[in-house]
Amino acid sequence: MDENYEIIVVDDASTDATNTVAARRGARVFPVRYRHIAATRNAGAAQAQGDRLVFVDADTQVTGAVVRAAVRALRAGAVGGGSRAQFDGRMPIYGRIMAWIWLEIIQRFGHVASGCFLFCTRDSFESVGGFDQTLYAAEDVALSRRLRSLGRFVILQEAVVTSGRNIRSHSPLELLRIVVGFALHGSGFFRTRHGLWYGERRDGRDFTA
Repeated sequence: MDENYEIIVVDDASTDATNTVAARRGARVFPVRYRHIAATRNAGAAQAQGDRLVFVDADTQVTGAVVRAAVRALRAGAVGGGSRAQFDGRMPIYGRIMAWIWLEIIQRFGHVASGCFLFCTRDSFESVGGFDQTLYAAEDVALSRRLRSLGRFVILQEAVVTSGRNIRSHSPLELLRIVVGFALHGSGFFRTRHGLWYGERRDGRDFTA
């Protein structure tokens, strides 16, 4: 598949070597200090030059097969979509249950993309106003639903691998609140910089499977 592409890394106030590593790998680095995922994603879209947009979280591994499937879907007329996801590392039992609820019920039947991998045409993205900056999370769910109102929105069978750290670092009750909040993104649960998402967490390794 012969496609021109660019890689833009939006560095939102990182404290590690993100800038250096990304630049060495050929990415264009755009630094911001928003601490707001929707605003950060929109900043990347504003910097992009192409007519197709792919949003990928920093802790997500994407294969060529996933990218090719996304391009094929857009060429076939889809306005956008997402992919299935697998979590890395060992997961607590409650984490596996919550992940199954999200991936097999909410995402599959609700046709919503996870923010770890979401793609769309630029025209569609701009038509719905981009990511909702009144939300501090669930912005991917909100965008999925708005894009769906424009046309075909697909969830690819090809899967990305993303970090399970957030699942490992939350208690069962916290995870339940997050999943419910994502499912009911209009409830206001994510319209503040909620501690469950933006606060300091434990390292994500101390659990009993």
